[in-house]
Amino acid sequence: MSKICRDAFEALSGIKSGMTLMSGGFGLCGIAENCIDALSMIDVKNLTVISNNIGNSGRGLVKILVQKKIRKAICSYVGGNPDLEKQIFSKEIEVDLVPQGTFAERIRAGGMGIRAFYTPTGYGTIVAEGKDVKVFDRPCILETALTADFTIIKAQKGDSYGNLWFKETARNFSPLMAMAGKITIVEVEELVPLGAIPPEDVHLPGVFVQRIFQGKNYKNDIEFLKLKE
Repeated sequence: MSKICRDAFEALSGIKSGMTLMSGGFGLCGIAENCIDALSMIDVKNLTVISNNIGNSGRGLVKILVQKKIRKAICSYVGGNPDLEKQIFSKEIEVDLVPQGTFAERIRAGGMGIRAFYTPTGYGTIVAEGKDVKVFDRPCILETALTADFTIIKAQKGDSYGNLWFKETARNFSPLMAMAGKITIVEVEELVPLGAIPPEDVHLPGVFVQRIFQGKNYKNDIEFLKLKE
């Protein structure tokens, strides 16, 4: 069965209200723009979204945040997002802030089938509240794995089987999230023939990808443009 979909709408078929969604990207770098746009037009709500941040300055996941489609956000950074700040203070959204290293490891654990792990990060802070503590060489808290019903990520290149190549830092959390999602959707800037990506250059093998499509009209926004004087 072909993994290639016509567009984001076909790729997102089956997503329902109340599901958990992982979204790759760091800031606005490497986000699944077409999938996010499609989600803004699909009738879903009460989503739990797992992403490093929930968009930035009106872009990215903010598009579905302002539509009140996100019930809970599990993330590690909330800066630069006045829309999220507003919803937090008005108690319209639940936010679980996770230290970034722990965030990445919880996703990796989910993809590896590891149910939980102990880490010293967060011990003695509000992050540790309600969590089991064990002492190894130092006190550590128990963190559980993160998984999702759907994962949406973006790669620079992908073939018909789903083998992927990411451009520079756009790689960020995406390979880990692909492994932790039950259905992983990939949008690519270049959909290439099978074998066009040399085996040694494959960043994520297609076994972790269920659906792939050729994206379009990418903005690839830059959060803060810095030019050398």
